[in-house]
Amino acid sequence: MSNKLLLTCLFLVLLSFQINRLTGQDRKTQHVVLITLDGLRWQDLFFGADDSLVHRSEFVKDIRSLDSIFGGTDFIEKRHKLMPFFWDTLATKGQLVGNRKLNSPANVTNIHWFSYPGYNEILTGYTDPMINTNNKIYNPNITVLEWLHQKQEFRGKIAAFGSWDVFPYIINDVRSGIPVNAGFEGAEDGTLSWKEKYLNELQRVTPSPWSSVRLDVFTHEYAKEYIQKYHPRVVFISYGETDDFAHDGRYDHYLHSARRTDGFIHDLWNFYQRDSLYAGKTTFLITTDHGRGDIVKKEWTSHGKIIKGSNEIWMAAIGPDVPPLGERKDTKVVFQRQVASTLAAILGYTYESKEDVGKAIEFFLK
Repeated sequence: MSNKLLLTCLFLVLLSFQINRLTGQDRKTQHVVLITLDGLRWQDLFFGADDSLVHRSEFVKDIRSLDSIFGGTDFIEKRHKLMPFFWDTLATKGQLVGNRKLNSPANVTNIHWFSYPGYNEILTGYTDPMINTNNKIYNPNITVLEWLHQKQEFRGKIAAFGSWDVFPYIINDVRSGIPVNAGFEGAEDGTLSWKEKYLNELQRVTPSPWSSVRLDVFTHEYAKEYIQKYHPRVVFISYGETDDFAHDGRYDHYLHSARRTDGFIHDLWNFYQRDSLYAGKTTFLITTDHGRGDIVKKEWTSHGKIIKGSNEIWMAAIGPDVPPLGERKDTKVVFQRQVASTLAAILGYTYESKEDVGKAIEFFLK
């Protein structure tokens, strides 16, 4: 073997070792929380309450009160009022992408622009033309959650919680073996704590405005209690109120729900930072399943392929391996199908599938 060939081989070996070290051993993240806010518009996240909707009586019952809570002299003040955790913590210690006015777009890839296709894309890393309904059909596709769950180090250490009752089907809890608490299900696993018993009873007697979606406070509290009991490594939480209040045409309820959910995420982040097992080792990935209308203001209540803007989303990340670059501008477009690979990469894995999955978002990784 020539000296030149020997040096080339040595270089490749060292390069491979360095790549493996950087993508695996040097990563601080050992736990990931994937969070979605169903149908939350990027326009509201980045610019706060939309005055043209706040001041329309068909969407708001008490305009003066809502304006006093969410109004402001500029969009900086308004977005802080709406999503204080996002703008006080995520924007200083993590990253947000999706502000199209800063040339930082994020899009869905599927052609349907509604929930089941969106969640399938988020969780599997690719689009499936056969996923074209919100019906309760067990997902034939393997999600990144199930892919990780098949590994010994994650077996029994992944859980999912959702306000929408279709999530057991999206995640295919029967095949994957991943516990999914969603819809109006109560806590059932193991010996119930006093809080789980209380939540079960409270949920039973609390009416929901919708037949298939429970109030997000139950999703949040069930998830938090499970995390405290079992300390899973990967958790998926989907809050649903924003989408359903939007479909109801209640911009006031939609805004209040967005701020409550921001508070839930803040509460969860604080818990992870206080827990000795999780502190300094946990990354949050946060996104939405679809956008909704804006150009025609009355279309803010709707989404789908006939509503322009429904493919426009946003993403956020915060954790020890996420560069703290704040609100991004002038970035290349990122896609919903990249979330699954990003989740795996943050944990030090290369997500593999029989399908062509989206690549991890590079700028979310050190």
